[in-house]
Amino acid sequence: MGRVFVLIYNARTENEGIHTIRIGDRNKVLMFESEDDATRYALMLEAQDFPTPTVEPIDSSEIEDFCKSADYDYEVVPKNGELLVPPEQNVDETDWREDGSTSTQPKVEEEGEMSNSELDSIRRKLEGLL
Repeated sequence: MGRVFVLIYNARTENEGIHTIRIGDRNKVLMFESEDDATRYALMLEAQDFPTPTVEPIDSSEIEDFCKSADYDYEVVPKNGELLVPPEQNVDETDWREDGSTSTQPKVEEEGEMSNSELDSIRRKLEGLL
């Protein structure tokens, strides 16, 4: 398909993160064919008090490979298609921090062991860094 536009937080830093939407228990990366549509979506996120992402051009095959390796879904948002509106509710905690710090430490159970769900969460966060 060629070049698409994605939304990146803390672009070109060690604390970079890609914008995804959560559908059920799955994350989906939006790949915009139009830079204007991506910018419009980013402004709508900002209006919902979400940190403002940077619109970045990238080769669609790179995003598809990333999504496969991270077990994310992806969707191509066609140019001049239906206006896409961000979900009304954002996740409570992201895998990255706006100030560049790392996520908080996972909660440890009384025996000093982490639960499987916490381990899975950490695993997903690490995969998201790939």
